[in-house]
Amino acid sequence: MSAPAFATRRQLGLATATALVVANMIGTGVFTTSGFLLADLHAPWVVLAAWAVGGAQAALGALCYGALARRIPESGGEYLFLSRTLHPAAGYVAGWLSLLVGFSAPLAGAAFAFGEYTKAWLPGWPPKLAGTLLILVFSVVHAWHVQRGAWLQNAAVVLKVALIAGFAAVALPRLPELDLTPAAAAPVGAFAVSLVWISFSYAGWNAAVYIGGEVRHPERNLPRALLLGTGIVTTLYLALNFVFVFAAPVGDLAGKLEIGRLAAEALGGRAWADAITALVAIGLISSASSLIMAGPRVYAQMAADGCVPRVFAASDGPPRSSIALQTVVALALLWSATFEALLTYIGFTLSLSTAATVAGLIKLRRREGPALPVPGWPWVPWLFLLSVLAMATFSVGRRPLESLLGLATMAVGWVAWAWSRRRGS
Repeated sequence: MSAPAFATRRQLGLATATALVVANMIGTGVFTTSGFLLADLHAPWVVLAAWAVGGAQAALGALCYGALARRIPESGGEYLFLSRTLHPAAGYVAGWLSLLVGFSAPLAGAAFAFGEYTKAWLPGWPPKLAGTLLILVFSVVHAWHVQRGAWLQNAAVVLKVALIAGFAAVALPRLPELDLTPAAAAPVGAFAVSLVWISFSYAGWNAAVYIGGEVRHPERNLPRALLLGTGIVTTLYLALNFVFVFAAPVGDLAGKLEIGRLAAEALGGRAWADAITALVAIGLISSASSLIMAGPRVYAQMAADGCVPRVFAASDGPPRSSIALQTVVALALLWSATFEALLTYIGFTLSLSTAATVAGLIKLRRREGPALPVPGWPWVPWLFLLSVLAMATFSVGRRPLESLLGLATMAVGWVAWAWSRRRGS
């Protein structure tokens, strides 16, 4: 189980693995979600509590994935973990979801949002054209050289974190007097649904496991990267949302998509609003880079195991064929009419994939006993599993069509696995 499926040089350290987690997590969600949360929960303090609970859930997941990464320190993420712990079919379906839902669709989404945010600075450029250029540039960069791509990725993440922290530090003293009146308890259903939205913003806390085969000392560095990256992002999210929800009256922010820009404008005028727009654009650039860096490692692992054509495997260096595959799929989604429908079911579909992975950890721990150390056993994995399944249930109730599409995608992946086994590929 611990033998590498394909040979790569371990060139990446703790800093790169942590940067990948941070870059995958910080996208547009933190700049857009709280306006809708204020409309449903009505109280800024309750919104902040929801963000804190979302961060705690991500930390539970990071602890679980860290235990699996110590046991199976190779690239592939959920595909590899599920193949080794539950069944090869489960791993194949997870890999199928990674290609369509886990990486290509979010990459297309980041590219689309980048084009929309920068269209004022690129007159005459269609937003999708700017997004296409973003995907192509970073695909070339990451196909060129592993370490050079990692250096660029790390620099983008450091810049993004520094700008977010700087904005929060400057904005906090400008906030109007806070309302310290205790908030009324939010309805359980509304609070639970808010966690479904927040989970979109925290998605990516598991990103380091996709490049596990290229990380030095993975048994030590992968668990640390997952927890460290999740902790950094949770702290930034709480600071940013504290600024957002208290920058202006609730009525001015509730239900607004552009809460980040509105809050910045309320505190510092048009110049601050333009600055937060630039910050979002930088965040999208690093998010796109991280998705291009991580996703192809899953397809390369699947090719090495014979689940997809061998041409997508990697022998030494970056998996160029897999990068090209993801680029083509992402561009197709970016320019297709069904692109937005795909994005709406990302959270539901991937939550089932992470739940299955933690179920695999529980099965493996029961089989191997204390030889497989799991932090907080059995409470941590079971609490994460039950919370994710509860969120998925609320998602079905709120968006049944997208949930059915997610289940249909999984079913198609299962059929594809059965067909490939029947052909002996």
